Amino acid sequence: MSSSVQDLISQQPDIGSTFGALFIGVTIAAVLFGLSNVQAFIYFQTHKDTGMTFYKLAVIWLWILDALHLALIVHCIYYYLVITYANFEALIEIVWSSKLSVVIEFLIIFSVNLFYAYRIWILSKGTSRIVPITMGIITILHLGVGIVFIWASYQCHVFSDLIKFEWAIYLSLGMITFADVVIASTLCYLLATSRTGFSSLDSLITKLMAYTINTGCLTSVCSIATMITFAVMPTNFVFLAIDFLLAKVYINSYLALLNARHYGEVNPDTNRPYSFYNHHGVYRPELHIQASQHEELRASRRDVFKHPDDEAVKAGASSCVPEDLMTRFSHSSRSQ
Repeated sequence: MSSSVQDLISQQPDIGSTFGALFIGVTIAAVLFGLSNVQAFIYFQTHKDTGMTFYKLAVIWLWILDALHLALIVHCIYYYLVITYANFEALIEIVWSSKLSVVIEFLIIFSVNLFYAYRIWILSKGTSRIVPITMGIITILHLGVGIVFIWASYQCHVFSDLIKFEWAIYLSLGMITFADVVIASTLCYLLATSRTGFSSLDSLITKLMAYTINTGCLTSVCSIATMITFAVMPTNFVFLAIDFLLAKVYINSYLALLNARHYGEVNPDTNRPYSFYNHHGVYRPELHIQASQHEELRASRRDVFKHPDDEAVKAGASSCVPEDLMTRFSHSSRSQ
C-alpha cells in the first residue's frame, strides 16, 4: 500500500470515504437483517407443526449470530460518528466491537459452509467417497484460516496495523471464495447426476442447479469485491463496508435454501383435482386417468423439496419415482 489509513485520517480527514462508507454498509446490513427475519419467519410458519428439530435450532443459531453481528457493527459506527465525534485522534484506533464482529462473522460463514458440507455428504452417500473427504479437508482448512485471521485481527490496534496483516485478509477472503466455488460446483454435480428422465423432476433439478449457482456466485462476488476494493482503495473503508454485508448474504442464501420447497411449491389454484363427471353427471374414465397422472406429478415434485420434518411420503407416490432416487432426495432434503 502506498499510504495508510492512519495517514489519511491524520493529514486530510475524509469522513465520507471512510466512516461514511461504513455507515452506508451498516444501513444495507440492517436491511439484509430484516430480510433474514422474513425468511426465518417463513421457515417456522411452514414447519410449525413439526416440533423443535435440529434445523430449527440451526435457524435460531444463525439468527442469534446475525442479530449479534448487526449490534456490533452498529456500535462500531456509533462509536466513531457519535461518541468520538470530531476527535480525529480516536478515529485511528480500532474499537473492540469491530474486532468482535470479525469473530461473529467467521462463526456465521463457517456454520453455513458446515451445513452445506453436510448436505453434500448426504447427497453423495453411497455414490462417492472422494466428495465427502474433499469437503472435510476444505472445512478443516477453512477453520484453520479463520482462526489465523481472528488472531491477526486482534493484533491490530490502529488501522495502520492492517498493512502488516494484509496477507491474513487476502488469505481469509480467498479461502471463502474457494470454498464457495467448490460447494456450488459439487452440489451442481451431484444434482446433475440425479437426473432420471422424468421431465418434471429433471426440470426441478435444473432449477435447483441454477439456484445453487446463483447463491454461490452471490457470496463469491461479495468476497471478491472485498478483496478488490481493499487492494485498489486501501486508504478508505469501502472494503470494510462490503465485508459487513458478507455475513448477511451468507445467512440469507442458506435460509432461502431451507425455504426452497416453499418457494418451489405449485400454486394450489393451478392444481385443482380433475372432476370425474362432467356437468351432465356422465362418468368420464379418461379424466380419472388424467387425475391419477396429475397426482403422480405432484408427488414427484414434493419429493424433491421434501423436508425431514414432514410426514413420510405415501406409498402410492413412490411408484412414480425410482426408489433409489427417492431415497437420495429424501436424505438430501434433510439439510433443509
